[in-house]
Amino acid sequence: MGIYVIRVPDIGEGIAEVELVTWNVQPGDSVTEDQHLADVMTDKATVEVPSPVHGKVISLGGAVGQVMAVGAELVRLEVEGEGNLKENSAPTPTSKAQAAPVSVAVPAPVATPVAPPASAPAPKAAPARAARPAAVARKEGERPLAAPSVRRRALDLGIDLRLVHGSGPAARIEHHDLDAFAAGGGQAAAVGSQYVERHGEEAIPVIGLRRKIAQKMQDAKRRIPHFSYVEEVDVTELEALRQQLNKIHGATRGKLTLLPFLARAMVLALRDFPQINARFDDDAGVVTRHEGVHLGIAAQTDGGLMVPVLRHAESLDLWACAAGIARVAEGAKSGKLGRDELSGSTITLTSLGALGGIVSTPVINHPEVAIVGVNRMVERPMLRNGQVVARQLMNLSSSFDHRVVDGMDAAQFIQAIRQLLETPALLFVE
Repeated sequence: MGIYVIRVPDIGEGIAEVELVTWNVQPGDSVTEDQHLADVMTDKATVEVPSPVHGKVISLGGAVGQVMAVGAELVRLEVEGEGNLKENSAPTPTSKAQAAPVSVAVPAPVATPVAPPASAPAPKAAPARAARPAAVARKEGERPLAAPSVRRRALDLGIDLRLVHGSGPAARIEHHDLDAFAAGGGQAAAVGSQYVERHGEEAIPVIGLRRKIAQKMQDAKRRIPHFSYVEEVDVTELEALRQQLNKIHGATRGKLTLLPFLARAMVLALRDFPQINARFDDDAGVVTRHEGVHLGIAAQTDGGLMVPVLRHAESLDLWACAAGIARVAEGAKSGKLGRDELSGSTITLTSLGALGGIVSTPVINHPEVAIVGVNRMVERPMLRNGQVVARQLMNLSSSFDHRVVDGMDAAQFIQAIRQLLETPALLFVE
């Protein structure tokens, strides 16, 4: 028998370290060639680490959330034959703060998956399974694994998750486990229990994608002097056009939302404001203006906010733009986008849809210099030609980098977008 060491892979692009976000094996597990062992995260993407050989896990080289150097020992396997590690070989440090690999008995972590589902799973009926106790005792301080939606439902039902068997991977508690617990003798909440005092606490490590989001947002607010500009837009005619186009072409070309119209308006307005379709390297003191519009689409995923990129939006008609937005948003949610589709945007469009509120102050996606935010569309009374009429109104809440974009230019840019949206025929005039 020999020892085979799997090291943190060199992912390229000058990356020197990665963050360990998920373990899929534990010491003692048998693994096969190409089996998914762990997920590591770079600044741009999450990468799966497969096993190149068959073997048995002896030790793990780090804990979830640990930043590890490229080439550090990740997993140590016992294999048939000689392996790749001599008995007296010196170990490789796993991180700047750790001089040698450690054997870590890591409990199955709560981590950001590589391909998160598009939405939280709905409760499902408990499948037929062998009989099991109604409750299970856990050690003091041991935190059961469960998705946020499961925790919320358990709280509503008054069920203590520490007493529930988990049937998912690594004993993760799922919705049908709650159903089985309540049906099999577990005690659900009594009427009125929502008014009892609650004293629980839950410490959530900020790791993986959530850590990257936190770092990026902090960096953007620290480095960029933001200013925001809000304007009201009458989208009555635009909405009528959208509905008419969907009625005529929806079955054959796909349904249109407001976003492709907004994207087209931004593309046309940016022709007169090239300083806004730009990226600012404040370390080098260089602003790069782009002729092509690589539109960032802020997308909410189960793991957190991501900004996939719709490249060359200026070359797309409404339906191609709509399909492109849907594709990159879905790809971000499923984790199937490549690194080139998660970077390189020149300006970002963000929308909270029906939850958009009246006003927002979006954070610029560094190193861009502007972000256009869309608020909720509502029907409100408005004076037109001395008459009070109902109109569809919507606010644009946008933020700009004041080092690069002057207030007057920002206002004129948003007014140009407003004119295009309020007179939608102009969207089709070159």
